[in-house]
Amino acid sequence: MKKIISINLIIFAAVSPTLVSATDQAIEKCIQAIKKEHQGEFVKLEALEVKGKSVYEFETRDVNGFEYEFMCDATGKIIERETESASADSRAFKNHAKITEEDAIKIALESYPGRVEELEYELESDGAPSYEIDIVGNNGVETKVEIDAVTGKIIEVSTEKWEIGIEGDESLY
Repeated sequence: MKKIISINLIIFAAVSPTLVSATDQAIEKCIQAIKKEHQGEFVKLEALEVKGKSVYEFETRDVNGFEYEFMCDATGKIIERETESASADSRAFKNHAKITEEDAIKIALESYPGRVEELEYELESDGAPSYEIDIVGNNGVETKVEIDAVTGKIIEVSTEKWEIGIEGDESLY
């Protein structure tokens, strides 16, 4: 993964060497912080904008196949941790969720019209279940909408700037 990140950052270097240097340093700090907390393979990296701020979302997979997400800010500090559930039927997700997948998609599309590209079932660091729905709008921009699986409220929205990697088992629509 680091090799792929470095190659892509070289491409960006022609556009803005200062930005690439800061981006490369933040990504490297994130990688080191994640490695201290969690052993696993890096499978995907996304650059996002959340409330006007740049963040990076790293997805990892451990030797048992469990997937984790770490969100880092532009300084390389981990600001959010989540565990992915394989499906809405997994015990940890199902035992607490009150909103169906269909309802979560409907809620997300009412606020952010487009085509659903991906759906993930997540457990927040406190164990609360949420749906992360990736929607590609008519303008081609991908928006991630996180829906609280208990209340149905939108708890986080981000816009994707770029993505490297893909999970083999992503729930694509």
